[in-house]
Amino acid sequence: MMQRAMQRLMAEALTLVAEHGLPGDHHFYITLITSHPGVDMPEWLRERFPEEMVIVIQHEFQGLAVTQDRFSVTLSFNSRLATLVVPFDAVAQFADPSAEFGLRFDPSSADETHEDFHEEEADLAQMEAEEAEAREAAEARGVEDEAKPPGEVVSLDSFRKK
Repeated sequence: MMQRAMQRLMAEALTLVAEHGLPGDHHFYITLITSHPGVDMPEWLRERFPEEMVIVIQHEFQGLAVTQDRFSVTLSFNSRLATLVVPFDAVAQFADPSAEFGLRFDPSSADETHEDFHEEEADLAQMEAEEAEAREAAEARGVEDEAKPPGEVVSLDSFRKK
């Protein structure tokens, strides 16, 4: 959950830059795993960086766009433009040195975490559906749920040291 929350934070920062540009001296260093599924980049650039690369979003970038699960940006590499499409799960680090801010991700666990999260969501949805069916069946039989007694309030004053 923490990784997803940090990815949302990174996405929000990139979205603000896409809409309003970089304020002041802010700039981003983004380390990405180029071999990660879903990373789209020119082959000549992938040959140069087959596993990992660091991109800098500062002066020479254009077309920054952010979606729910990825971002794309066009950068200049030795005066040669290249558009990169990067899933957030492929990002290993995100930093803004001017703000002394950085995030570190574990791209290897992102797919597992994402799958686990969706499995838990599916289990929860199934449990809710089963509970709804049970309530409907009880209502059809004319049985009402017994009211549950409210929780008991306990004062902690008796446990405090005097």
